[in-house]
Amino acid sequence: MTTLVPTPVKSGYWATVIAVGCASMTLPFSVTGAAVALPSMAVQLGSSVGAAQWMLNAFNITFAALPLAAGGLADRIGRRRVLLTGIGLVGVLSLLIALAPSMPLVDVARAIQGCGAAAVLASGAAILAHSTSGRRRQLAFGILGTCFGTGLAIGPLAAGALVEVAGWRSVFLLVAAMSVPAWLCATRAPESRNPDHPGIDLAGLTCFTAGLAALSFSLVEATTAGWTAPGTLVPLGIAVLLVALFAVVEVRRAERAMFDVRLYRRPEFLAVVCQPFTVTLGFVVLLVYLPAYLQGVGERTVLDSGLLLLPMTTPVLLLPLIASRLAARTSIRAVLTGASALIVVGALLLMTVRSDGSWLELALPLLPFGAGVGLAFGVMDNAAVSAVPVEKAGAAAGMFNTMRITGESVAISGAAALLSTLVAAGPPSIEAAQAVQGHVAEAHRVVLAAGFTSAIHTLGVVLAVLSTLGAVLTYLALKPAA
Repeated sequence: MTTLVPTPVKSGYWATVIAVGCASMTLPFSVTGAAVALPSMAVQLGSSVGAAQWMLNAFNITFAALPLAAGGLADRIGRRRVLLTGIGLVGVLSLLIALAPSMPLVDVARAIQGCGAAAVLASGAAILAHSTSGRRRQLAFGILGTCFGTGLAIGPLAAGALVEVAGWRSVFLLVAAMSVPAWLCATRAPESRNPDHPGIDLAGLTCFTAGLAALSFSLVEATTAGWTAPGTLVPLGIAVLLVALFAVVEVRRAERAMFDVRLYRRPEFLAVVCQPFTVTLGFVVLLVYLPAYLQGVGERTVLDSGLLLLPMTTPVLLLPLIASRLAARTSIRAVLTGASALIVVGALLLMTVRSDGSWLELALPLLPFGAGVGLAFGVMDNAAVSAVPVEKAGAAAGMFNTMRITGESVAISGAAALLSTLVAAGPPSIEAAQAVQGHVAEAHRVVLAAGFTSAIHTLGVVLAVLSTLGAVLTYLALKPAA
């Protein structure tokens, strides 16, 4: 097999970084911004909120299921080509959604937009891995982490302001506008592909994509029908069978496989792809449910709850670039292990949180939590693609981001079920489920406030255990070669 080496970008370095960064920023904003716009959209398009929920689900299913397929395709036909296609789909479909007259059209457009988002996610990191090296690579991935963090942290506040001032359509118009400079800059990015790619692995592609789609559908059903409903368990069982079949197919195809599952024998790769489960899960869960806690139980406004989250969200905007420099001076192992340790501290301090606590009291746990996530964002993507040969960067980025997105979906659905159960101190009640979404009836406020606070404390313990395991695994797996 021909061994590829990174081809450093000279004149097009910043255009490449800007293209990947801007395109990547639109992805979390497409998730959080759409969620904020949903209630207004449902009213204006004459749809119930429950039916309109598929506007989010359609995007999430394709976004979660396709990164690995997109990464393998990028290695095969060209990473810049896949990136340009992905940016184009995200931008054009956002414009179509902004002009859509009905919710069914929006649902279809969002499903296709999720395909474009998966293409951006998988090809962007692969382009940076192939076209940069040394400190320039560290800087590029630090900027990438900042862009992801910006989309996640600022997305809800920016979307809320846009909806209030200009209506829900402005949220999607903004994504369309952001896609234009990203696409123009991407045209200057270097093209790269794996010349020894064995071709499209249709069997592996079908098994994996269908399996992830079934899993995503199961998670969607779990949030509405419950974890024991047939509509949840049947697709979940299908997903397990298809993913197991995918592993069998890939092992048998060996060098002709879409994804070399033997890479999981590398401790460093295994540790990195597990990072989303030990680093980003808690951040996403708190970003979704802590505002609901502060608004529903603490009777805070949307703006107040957003401002109270600044100790957690601000480090995610500022630290990725610092993390890339720290990794260059020390090691990725030191930064990721330290990030997990900070998250452990923050998670344990969640046990001090009260709904009527002051800004400083909330900052105590949220600041170390946000710092840990911010440091991890600066090096995770770089670590994922650096753990494999450069010719497999697309597939590695696809697998890493598949784990990240699927993990976030599992976390959000699982946290909803866990919090509802804990708030109700038994089988989830209607009042408990509504409280987790931020709707607390005045008659039950005292009881639900106590239950929700206790549930947040228990969630902190769970996150601390996960992050401790992640810190240990990372430290052991990323040890320097002897």
